[in-house]
Amino acid sequence: TAPVHMLLAGILLKMGGYALLRFNVQLLPEGHAQFAPLLVVLGVVNIIYAALTSFAQRNLKRKIAYSSISHMGFVLIGIGSFSALGTSGAMLQMISHGLIGASLFFLVGATYDRTHTLQLDEMGGVGQKMRKMFALWTICSLASLALPGMSGFVSELMVFVGFSTSEAYSLSFRIVMAVLAAIGVILTPIYLLSMLREIFFGKENAELAAHTHLVDAEPREIYVISCLLVPIIGIGLYPRIMTDSYRASIEALVQRENNAMAKVIHPPVNGLIRRSPMAELLPPALLQAPALG
Repeated sequence: TAPVHMLLAGILLKMGGYALLRFNVQLLPEGHAQFAPLLVVLGVVNIIYAALTSFAQRNLKRKIAYSSISHMGFVLIGIGSFSALGTSGAMLQMISHGLIGASLFFLVGATYDRTHTLQLDEMGGVGQKMRKMFALWTICSLASLALPGMSGFVSELMVFVGFSTSEAYSLSFRIVMAVLAAIGVILTPIYLLSMLREIFFGKENAELAAHTHLVDAEPREIYVISCLLVPIIGIGLYPRIMTDSYRASIEALVQRENNAMAKVIHPPVNGLIRRSPMAELLPPALLQAPALG
């Protein structure tokens, strides 16, 4: 049902990112410092693979679900960025997509109540009868593809800038990861806008068009979506509404990360320096820093 999927997208899907911050960064910072580059790589793979999988889905609910998974890749990149801006962006991405994902799954449920199908091949041509529903779908889809002025744009931009300017990785590694992640950003509007075309402007299904239950969005549904869109747009226009509430905590976590990274790169063992296996991804200037006692 739609309420269950709204909770899954808004809360449960974000528990993994919260656990990474609490357990990896806060409790096991040295372990996190060793495997953070791997976390970034997995985040990029997550963005591209889930986006391609979402593009191939013909089931509406599965398409939105894989889209949500793709957006969680930015959380992994932000957590592994070793920067306050990137980590703050990861936190904002969890909040932002919790709202966006919940709105999309609500619209999936509302559309299913009218069409009684989730298969895109069985939909099409309902835009003339459900114009308000099309408008709601369009706004929420634009929020999901990170349109400027929406919360998704701010959170993803913070992750990109935070990771790209982080001094914890070599320039070549940052460029490669940023370019690959940008491919996922390009794929998002492709599968979301094609989904809208298939639902509302595709070839009209004669059997579906003959049904009288294709009513437009009701005031109750418009109210629910509006309650979700107000914070989405509010955060997009003024993100400090959220970021100021956890800025001090994020800065403390990043400081803990950086201290742990220095110890991992230069652990004093019998007067010798033993590098971490992940140290090959770090800039030479950082590897030549003095060891911490």
